[in-house]
Amino acid sequence: MLAIATIPDLLRLLVLPFFGYLAWRDVATRRVPNRTWIPVAILAVVLLIWELYVVTTGDFTGFQQRQFYIRVAISIGFIIPLTYLFWLIGGFGGADAKAFFVLAVLFPTYPQYSLGELGVGGALASIPVVQTTVGVFSLTILSNTVLAGAAYPVLLAGKNALTGYVSPGMFVAKPIQSEEAIEEYGTLLDFPDRRLIDDLSLDGLSAYFSWRRLDLDALRMYLQWRGITLDELRANPELYRDPETLPDEPNSPGDGMIETDGGVDQTEPPAAVDYDDPWGADAFLDDIESSAYGTTPEGLRDGLETLSDSEVVWISPGIPFLVPLFLGLIISFTYGDLLFTFLSAVGLA
Repeated sequence: MLAIATIPDLLRLLVLPFFGYLAWRDVATRRVPNRTWIPVAILAVVLLIWELYVVTTGDFTGFQQRQFYIRVAISIGFIIPLTYLFWLIGGFGGADAKAFFVLAVLFPTYPQYSLGELGVGGALASIPVVQTTVGVFSLTILSNTVLAGAAYPVLLAGKNALTGYVSPGMFVAKPIQSEEAIEEYGTLLDFPDRRLIDDLSLDGLSAYFSWRRLDLDALRMYLQWRGITLDELRANPELYRDPETLPDEPNSPGDGMIETDGGVDQTEPPAAVDYDDPWGADAFLDDIESSAYGTTPEGLRDGLETLSDSEVVWISPGIPFLVPLFLGLIISFTYGDLLFTFLSAVGLA
């Protein structure tokens, strides 16, 4: 059964293996180089110009032309600013925002793929099956992606519940051995070690949910900059808490990707004292040229204290967002719009 579609829609199928590769890369490295987007961005612009020309000069009614232009305007004029806003407030990573920038240009309208007839004398089957009234395919991809991503906290909570950890943190964090922190991507969290929220006041809830402490990429940058391993830091925290033990010529911090770290062996810890800059956190952040993924000196200090004092720590692995995006694409190309189906079922669409 051969899929029949326009040439632009057939070319749009190329994004499926492309985003499959990006999803794999996002899991493996949490990084997508900017140059990766160039081919698919060029494809998106070329196909949009192609279809604008066809619709403008072809045998289309005025209503059909206006409908196409409106959908293009919604896709580009709404999706791009919305995802840019999410990036500004930290809801999206840079790669996530770029992905939706591309998809907004590539999919202003629904692609159509005819698969042949269903049975003898049956109707012509086509995908996507469910299309929205608005008809903006990038909106369908966005809503399906959000729904696919929403399943992750539920699965994480279920896994934590089976291990006996029941609290609001169970939806965002998982336990690991402290020495394994450099082998993970995510954020080291620190929240009250209790099963229920005791203080239901606004201040109590705010304090309970103020969990973010240290990005693990920033931790690897700090260790590389200082020239020590996490094992060395955990074995001798009093020594490395002293800013006087900072190297005279620190290493380049890198970008925090998971690599085998190397260090130096300093074995004589100083007496416990109060320092103006414990762990050299201010010195580290002042010396490097990046922001270390939003890490503050206080967050770095708190994270290092937690890692040096605790055998088990909790990290938020985060959601490699390109994974639910890839799932959302597959659902969108085949079934269509899940949210529209639900809203239609309850009489809201």
